[in-house]
Amino acid sequence: MKKTLNLVLAGVTTLGLAFSAHAEDYITLASTTSTENSGLFDSILPKFKDATGIDVRVVAVGTGQAFEIARRGDADSLLVHDTAGEKRFVENGYATERADVMYNDFVLIGPADDPANISEAESAAEAFAAIAEAEAPFASRGDDSGTNRAELRLWENAGVKPDGDWYRELGSGMGQTLNTAAAMDAYVMSDRATWVAFENPQNLKLLFAGDESMFNQYGSLLLSEEKHPHLKHDLAKQWHHWLISEDGQQAIADFKVDGQQLFFPNAK
Repeated sequence: MKKTLNLVLAGVTTLGLAFSAHAEDYITLASTTSTENSGLFDSILPKFKDATGIDVRVVAVGTGQAFEIARRGDADSLLVHDTAGEKRFVENGYATERADVMYNDFVLIGPADDPANISEAESAAEAFAAIAEAEAPFASRGDDSGTNRAELRLWENAGVKPDGDWYRELGSGMGQTLNTAAAMDAYVMSDRATWVAFENPQNLKLLFAGDESMFNQYGSLLLSEEKHPHLKHDLAKQWHHWLISEDGQQAIADFKVDGQQLFFPNAK
């Protein structure tokens, strides 16, 4: 009887360890504030877990910070939106693969009375130049995020080096930057998804969009096993491959806010 009891207890213990190990099936994902603030992850992560049993724990920061977290080996996977930076990340040996996942666009938001008249601009360069010429208040994330990097490229395209009291570098995420712009009645560049999901527009409205230079591509990266062998590479590969699979792409397409699709899958 004692032997039987010991066998039963051993079986229960083994089963408990198996369940415990399964409960630890998670990855840490370094990603952007736009994917978090828009509600995308709240929509797609449960679908990924249903399909694989894997939890995804998101660290939502600017793209520059996400790169640094991954570079240190403090995240298992990376989903960001700076294609040039992502390709350098692979070239420098920190990741072994990069894949297009989805896209949307950047938009220029500003006060409803539009003091710089950017709603009449024919290009993004013309809109940015008009803001600088009017010295109209502009709230910049200033945080080395993908959005901030894109904004700086657009100023350069416009032939403008932004400085002076009218240009405020905040060092903030997208949601907080929009809140500050609303309080300042300032112009601001946002990804469309965060803007649509933003609930405190006050006097702000979307004034300019549609220029091809404001295209916003997101990519997923598989991190280097050689540089960081301790990471959960097998689980991260399942996430990466699910994102670009038919199921993952459909989950992204199905995410909407107020009936509006915010991300468009484009895995190849």
